[in-house]
Amino acid sequence: MTYPLLNDIQGPQDIKGMSIEVLRDLAKEMRQRIIEVMATNGGHLASGLGAVEFTIALHKVFNSPIDKFIWDVGHQTYPHKLLTGRHQQFNTVRKSGGLCGFTHPKESEHDHFFAGHVGTALSQALGVAKNRDLTQRQEYVIAIIGDGTLTCGMSLEALNNMSRSLKKFIVILNDNKMCISKNVGQISNILSRILSNPTSTKLYQEIDHLLSKIPGYGSKLSKQGHKITESIKNLVSPAAFFESFGLSYIGPVNGHDIKKLLDIFEGVKDSNWPVIVHCLTNKGQGLDVALKNPVAWHGVKPFDISTGKFIPSKVRGKTFPAIFGEHIVTMAERDPSLVVVTPAMATGSCLETMMQRFPERCIDVGIAESHAITYSGSLAFGKKMKVIASIYSTFLQRALDNVFHDICLQGFPVVFAIDRAGVAAGDGATHNGIYDIAWLNAMPNMIISQPRNGHLLKELLESAHHWERPAAIRYPNLATEDSDAPLTTRHVGCGEVLAEGEEILIIGLGVTCDIALAVRELLAQRGLTATVMDPIFVKPLDSELLHRLLATHNKVITIEEHSVSTGLGAIINNFLMTNGYTNIQVLNCGIPEAFVEHGSRDTLLEELQLSPEKILHRINHHFSLQRLTVAPVT
Repeated sequence: MTYPLLNDIQGPQDIKGMSIEVLRDLAKEMRQRIIEVMATNGGHLASGLGAVEFTIALHKVFNSPIDKFIWDVGHQTYPHKLLTGRHQQFNTVRKSGGLCGFTHPKESEHDHFFAGHVGTALSQALGVAKNRDLTQRQEYVIAIIGDGTLTCGMSLEALNNMSRSLKKFIVILNDNKMCISKNVGQISNILSRILSNPTSTKLYQEIDHLLSKIPGYGSKLSKQGHKITESIKNLVSPAAFFESFGLSYIGPVNGHDIKKLLDIFEGVKDSNWPVIVHCLTNKGQGLDVALKNPVAWHGVKPFDISTGKFIPSKVRGKTFPAIFGEHIVTMAERDPSLVVVTPAMATGSCLETMMQRFPERCIDVGIAESHAITYSGSLAFGKKMKVIASIYSTFLQRALDNVFHDICLQGFPVVFAIDRAGVAAGDGATHNGIYDIAWLNAMPNMIISQPRNGHLLKELLESAHHWERPAAIRYPNLATEDSDAPLTTRHVGCGEVLAEGEEILIIGLGVTCDIALAVRELLAQRGLTATVMDPIFVKPLDSELLHRLLATHNKVITIEEHSVSTGLGAIINNFLMTNGYTNIQVLNCGIPEAFVEHGSRDTLLEELQLSPEKILHRINHHFSLQRLTVAPVT
């Protein structure tokens, strides 16, 4: 498709003079551009399609980047990227060296923060506004949030910090009735009641305006008028929820009506207090299949635009999360004491079937990671229930203190099913699960394990509650091998030798065992044999097996898809030092201390020197092996 309007847009200034009719045509082009690129690249689709019109209206009325647009979760910002000079690059989104799938300050002056985790925008916007006021600047600060944002406790903390005297502060509530999946909880119910009855907002403003005009007494009467009209609003409008936090509520407004949006945005510019504009949007607007099934089309694989069907993956086998989701149902069928808790990630963690079959024992607590962990701990109180907290590695970071204080210190045997452990490929720096071993390892009582395949994942899940301690099972969102072979009970701290060799010991964690075996094969081609060990447990280590192997191997290589300075490599190094192995040479291969950007997993592993060929080159350089000749790797 051609894009005559988009092609001429180098920045928001280029839409300032456009008529309503032209802006509507522009909206069609933007939707088609997003659909076209997501059909090829995959990525977040439905949210961006719903955000087109209000993004156009914001950029027409306000002056980014002078006026600060602060987005809550950047997956709704594809329209924003198209209007801020990134149309020509948009086909590179989520690819190595291309545009980020979220806001990215290094990518554009119109992006002010990295926004990959929900619930940050209101706190950031308040901080920016305070900075503006202290330095006596005059720009607008505009926070764009979703309805899911308000199920996040951090957002409520920000609202609690709101000042009624705050000027040039606008909140856009993009209400599509869901975040990734359908919103849950009482706050969501309150929001649903805010969808109607805006009549009292007009009454409120008219009374305040009239009272404030009375010479000499206007300000005092206006303050009393606020109390009077607040009482009226409590009777006729649920907008009092927002106004109790100091925000003037306007809406609801059709978030796809550009003219209405322009009128409202122009109208709130001169408000003397903070304003929230409630925009009703359709997640997936402009693509019928996405409108009918917005959950499945939130984040998509490549698809055929003409048929609306996803293109089958070339990778065979189920993913770790899919195996987890299936096996949890099997376990729940056998054991009525099994309960799973998830913080709004039932779909991503493949818990839909569990949710349908056992709704009382599969509990979605909303975007509330800290609450999810403390709640899981108290569910396990008394040890009558077997509790699994299913959570992404990158989201578990938000609940560090809850893991320490409310799980480990209490000694509750919660099992953490840590999804998305490893590099996050297209999602990039905000979503890489490469830090959790570091801080989980510091927690007394914690067990940390990682399966190399789906069968071992099932064995760890079956065994974990027998350990009667807090336990973390890490796994990536990758296809893996599975089997119907009988499941073996796994004992804490027991590793395995996958291949026998001499001199060189390669220790691979999880899926990097495949890399370790590939490195072993490359070494064998050059006349060297290596032993490959899968520790399975990084806390506690299999010390007995390690001592036995170290008696015959004086060169150790560790491979992990985790921060190398704080993960498996650091743990092995500490083991060697503590046990007096001064004659062992060690090479640690993992993620360097840097923020890993987005791209394909293969490309990222190559850049991180974690491909078998790159590791072979590092072995040659590090150990200066005489029998090993390797062509230079660039």
